[in-house]
Order: sequence, then structure tokens, then C-alpha cells
Amino acid sequence: MTLTLLAPPAEIIHLSGISWKTYETLLAEMSDRRLRLTYNRGNLEIMAPSTGHERFKKVAGRFVETMAEELRIRIEPLGSTTFKRPQLSGAEPDECFYIDNIEAVRGKKRLDLNEDPAPDLVIEIDVTSSSQNSLQVYADLGVAEVWVYNGESLVIQQLQNGTYITSPTSRFFPNLPILEIAIFLQQAGQTDYLELVKAFRNWVRSQLKK
Repeated sequence: MTLTLLAPPAEIIHLSGISWKTYETLLAEMSDRRLRLTYNRGNLEIMAPSTGHERFKKVAGRFVETMAEELRIRIEPLGSTTFKRPQLSGAEPDECFYIDNIEAVRGKKRLDLNEDPAPDLVIEIDVTSSSQNSLQVYADLGVAEVWVYNGESLVIQQLQNGTYITSPTSRFFPNLPILEIAIFLQQAGQTDYLELVKAFRNWVRSQLKK
């Protein structure tokens, strides 16, 4: 299949009745394009990330790394790696991290969810599209925890018996009020990036002293 874009794509395209073979073909065809594909049981979402989306994604990922540094928690960040459950679901998270299962994937150049565990933590930026479709995909993949930021608030979803349940705390950072991260994310693009990271680090340290 040859994909030709005659004009800039809409920010989000939804397609239904798409076969798994077509999804994998599109992944190969779009490998050099800045597009994200989410496949869920025959439904395909193609998204061209906006500037705002990418800004929040970058800052949220940096915040997770900062918390891990301050708490001395080992993490393996794998960004927007494509994860697939053949014939069923596939997704490219905004950001993802291995924490509990870090040793199972360390040093691997390719991951196969038939043999390897899914990411422990996924971050989804929900400022241009709904995360509901993605949550079903992440449940299929077996992602333990998903953080969803919609531009105003942060929601923590934890996988229990194949379904996501909203939680006020994170299983990976239980000593921190994670929902308050939204206050810092709202400053992304308005406050200097490194100054924001510094302020966030100071906040983490202040919370750990309580």
C-alpha cells in the first residue's frame, strides 16, 4: 500500500472496519511521518500531534523522570514505542515507562508482548482527542497504570481485572499527591521549561519532607 498525503492531514482521523493487516501496512508506510496510530478491534485512529500536545507530553515525561530521580526509583523510558497485541490492539503511547518490569526489557532492541511485559506506566495527553479508545487498547496490552491529562486535570487509571478504575494515587509513586502535577502541567508553555522543571523538583522535595 502506498500512502500519499495531498494536503496536511486533519488533526485526527477515525476509520472503522480496518483489518490488522492494513494497520500493520500503515504502520510501515507511516514510519517516517510524525503521526500516531491507535488500533482497537478494527477501529483506527490516526493523529497528527499538535504543538500543545507535544509540549504537555514532553513536560509530563520529564516530571516522571524527576520524581524517579528524587525517589531513587529505577525507570526505563521508552517514549512512543509501538506496542501490539496481534489481531486485536496496537498503540503508540505519548510516553511510557517500565518500572516494576524494568529488568525484563533492559537492553532489548525489540519487544514482543507475547513474551515481554507491557509498560508499567503510560501517559496520555488528551487535549485533542478522547482517551477512551486508547484505554481499551492499554487494557488489552496489560498496562498497569495510565495517567490521562486533558489540559486542566490529571486522572490516574489503574488496571483491575481487565478494566481501568480511577484512583487518587499512583502505585508507583504512592508517597506523592500525583494529581497535583496538573498545576505544573498547566504552566507548560507559559513558564520557561527548565525553570518549570526546577520548580517541580522543589515541590517533589517539599512533599517528601512531610
